[in-house]
Amino acid sequence: MAAGGLGSEIVNVINKLQDVFTAVGTSTSQIDLPQICVLGSQSSGKSSVLENIVGKDFLPRGSGIVTRRPLVLQLIHRPATTPIPKDNPNPNIDPNEWGEFLHLPGEKFFDFDKIRQEIVKDTEAKTGRNAGISPNPINLRIYSPNVLTLTLVDLPGLTKVPVGDQPKDIEKQIRDMLLKYVSKPSCIILAVTPGNQDLANSDGLKLAREVDPEGTRTIGVLTKIDLMDAGTDVVDILAGRVIPLRLGYVPVVNRGQRDIETNKKISIALEAERDFFEGHASYKGKAQYCGTPFLARKLNMILMHHIRATLPDIKQRITTQLQKYSAELQSLGGVMGDQSSSSMVLAVITEFTSEFRNAIDGNTDDLSLNELAGGARISFVFHELFNNGVKSIDPFDQVKDGDIRTILYNSSGSTPALFVGTTAFEVIVKQQIKRLEEPSLKCCQLVYDELIRILGQLLAKIQSFRRYPALRERFNGVVVNFFKTAMSPTTKLVSDMVAMQACYVNTTHPDFLNGHKAMALVSEKLNANKPPPTEKGKITSGQLNNNKDLDVDARKEEPGFFGSFWNQKTAGKAKKVGAATMEAPPQVIKPQSALNERETMETEVIKLLIHSYFNIVKREMIDMVPKAITLTLVSHSKENLQRELLQELYKPEVLDDLLKESEFVVNRRKEVISMVQALNKAEEIVAGV
Repeated sequence: MAAGGLGSEIVNVINKLQDVFTAVGTSTSQIDLPQICVLGSQSSGKSSVLENIVGKDFLPRGSGIVTRRPLVLQLIHRPATTPIPKDNPNPNIDPNEWGEFLHLPGEKFFDFDKIRQEIVKDTEAKTGRNAGISPNPINLRIYSPNVLTLTLVDLPGLTKVPVGDQPKDIEKQIRDMLLKYVSKPSCIILAVTPGNQDLANSDGLKLAREVDPEGTRTIGVLTKIDLMDAGTDVVDILAGRVIPLRLGYVPVVNRGQRDIETNKKISIALEAERDFFEGHASYKGKAQYCGTPFLARKLNMILMHHIRATLPDIKQRITTQLQKYSAELQSLGGVMGDQSSSSMVLAVITEFTSEFRNAIDGNTDDLSLNELAGGARISFVFHELFNNGVKSIDPFDQVKDGDIRTILYNSSGSTPALFVGTTAFEVIVKQQIKRLEEPSLKCCQLVYDELIRILGQLLAKIQSFRRYPALRERFNGVVVNFFKTAMSPTTKLVSDMVAMQACYVNTTHPDFLNGHKAMALVSEKLNANKPPPTEKGKITSGQLNNNKDLDVDARKEEPGFFGSFWNQKTAGKAKKVGAATMEAPPQVIKPQSALNERETMETEVIKLLIHSYFNIVKREMIDMVPKAITLTLVSHSKENLQRELLQELYKPEVLDDLLKESEFVVNRRKEVISMVQALNKAEEIVAGV
């Protein structure tokens, strides 16, 4: 077989790339190299097709699953350079043909029987002696003047029923492995189907149609043509009238089981194949398009064109992957990972504090479009949660009108007040002001929680913390302790602000509604609800005394000053007994009736004044508490956190302990270094194309 020079070079490029990625044990799935994958059910003749293409008997034989690992078969055409000696002790060995395994570098196998033995040996090393399978491929390269440069992947045959000690889910395992290979757009599918069975029942074609429904990258191989019933042929299939494939079908004739057992040479089998097609009535007109040699040429051409089409994309993917892994390697400390302890810790402290300030101030590149973050969340706590929390406090949800009346009487002492008492107003308003302490301290805690949240995000974001778990843990401890320490003066300042408001009631505040205005408003409101007076005129001397003469009128009973606290029926009984008879005051004196007119007016005035003053205090607390928290907690952290970290972490005695790398990082660095080396080598290979 002659090989096209340019085609061989292009296929060799992919072979080299395949070797590069397989050698470092990394998956080529990120690059998706073009390759031809052989698909078919057990006993469909897959192995025989491959051996015919190679021209050598080298694949394991037997019943059940023989191919238990993918075999990446790289065929490389090279002209014969060594003449075969006449006294060759082993005529089956040609010095111009040999195989090499990637897992045995430098070792050449001239005896193809030993290649078979090595395939079995390496398979069992990875899968055991039972019928288990492994996705880990075996890479075999065969050099020969009798092959076309080609890359084929022999996959395990499709099976349906577990046999012997095969796993119960063997069908699913094999199917998943095959799909992993053939579902890639860069894969050419070689679907092998016995010609003497119904094409619609072909497991290989069925799976191929799932991933390639248009048949654009599937080529069909029809085996066992010579075993078909007399008078039948596959002409309709070849013409695409049954299940059309864009790349068409190729019929082949392989050695039978008896031929294999009697060690019939493949070269003789290939001659018999040619004679069969040239002598068969249905195929002799198209014999040049049948048989293994045509299949090999067709596959070589298909693979070459496919590689040409995908090579620009492969170059781009290699460059992208190289940039990605190089950046990751840099984050893991470079190839050596030997940056000095002091400079590393200093760099991490600087990066952390810079990111922390940016998170608070909003000067960050990774601004979220979907949610608030960093300083914006703190602003939400101040201007939404705290603001609404304070505004929602009602000074009279706990103090009722009756309670105010009692406080008014108690605040007057032994002498009933002539006007509304200032003491009652102060007592009630101070009680309500103290209620502002709880939401104010809650605001401190919520801001603290947001700072802890930012800390957690930065510990996850900064790459160095993944590399050094001890440094991450120590960082977390120092920063949390710093925030806790800053919380003490913050909560004290906020509590003192509430205490300041409660200890001094400034009734001269320009926004405060004074007593005279409150009295006028209440009087106007109450008078609006009263019926109009029956007689207008000047105020008489009787009206000055509440329509009473200076003498006591014993005939009319009027309620006393404490009328609402005293049961009037009981008082009447006391009078009937005699003026000198009085009962002792009860142990507990509580209001017995509703507010009278005077008490209603006084209570309404007090409520109006409390509302006015409490609103002033709420406005001031809504304004001042965020300022206090920002001063002693948020700004304090921004300005002093770096100094605290330097004091606690930048110590010679702790640096080595802090910079112990995690096992994950050490292993990951090895993987990334291997991948970078492989990608660099791959870049060199494709650069020469």
